[in-house]
Amino acid sequence: MKTRVCRLHGRNDLRIETETVPEPGEGQVLLAIEAGGICGSDMHYLSEGGIGTIRVREPIILGHEASGRVVEPGPGVSGLSPGDAVAINPSRPCGTCIYCAEGLPMHCLQMRFNGSAIRLPHEQGLFRERIVVDATQCIRLPEGADLDAVACAEPLAVCLHARRMAGDVAGKRVLVTGAGPIGSLCAAAAAEAGAAEVVVTDLEDAVLDVARRMGATRTINVVRDGAEMEHYGENKGYFDVAFECSAAAPAIRSAVNTLRPRGVLIQVGVAGDTPMPVNALVAKEICLQGTHRFHAEFAEAVEAITSGRIDVRPIITGTYPLQDAAEAFRVAADRSRSVKVHLSFGQ
Repeated sequence: MKTRVCRLHGRNDLRIETETVPEPGEGQVLLAIEAGGICGSDMHYLSEGGIGTIRVREPIILGHEASGRVVEPGPGVSGLSPGDAVAINPSRPCGTCIYCAEGLPMHCLQMRFNGSAIRLPHEQGLFRERIVVDATQCIRLPEGADLDAVACAEPLAVCLHARRMAGDVAGKRVLVTGAGPIGSLCAAAAAEAGAAEVVVTDLEDAVLDVARRMGATRTINVVRDGAEMEHYGENKGYFDVAFECSAAAPAIRSAVNTLRPRGVLIQVGVAGDTPMPVNALVAKEICLQGTHRFHAEFAEAVEAITSGRIDVRPIITGTYPLQDAAEAFRVAADRSRSVKVHLSFGQ
């Protein structure tokens, strides 16, 4: 069986190619991919050839956000039948290293993650029409599940883990800096958990419009209305929790300035070395907490989507067929019009 794949050969060198799909082995499943979401990491791989010190050193099939249907279960697989719709967890911790043993699988020393260039050989991704995966990566979906929405389970899982790292946000005043997919999903996660207020900031009106549909009680375009943030900085700050999703130094400063003493800053966005106002962190006794990937939250994200508790559909601002992947990536990079762009694999 042949399949088309979306493979990156180097910076700005994205190709749709054909390769042979193997038969599923013991404990594996052959899937037909339905929908795949373009992530910021995919875009960095394409436009910059990597992210920070992580470089694309060999051709890699992109993609780690996807849903699909079972074509053929392999030997030893139970609970999955041909035609079943599934969410695909791209994360495969080893289960035996010191961090897995401590209950910290997101820090696995031998982590395998679809579409990641961290290791060599690279872990190939999900942007292809057919793929063989471990059956343990699949979560069977209820009848009638929206597979486009379910393809957002991976980024939602990132945000549910970030919410967990923040502690109880019920009744809290929450700031989200950056209204990309992760920012909007953090807003939705905070709202779903009962936050009293969810204020979202960004540079673009289009993405802020989506954030409002995702649960933001107020949005602020900091280019046009940046002075509005000054009020939140009065009397040492206003917000109890901030989810910083941009990794931009001005946004980090704004978050620290507007957090109340002993507030919690969850650093979700990633970049290289970034200036941070340490004096203010110390003076206001702010808790700075990093957050990395997810584990149990993937299944929680799938349930939240399929049950309707969190409606992720507003973040999906465009869908393109696989053959138009280059255009899809171009549109996804335009934050004046896009939040989350999907590829459709046209089953």
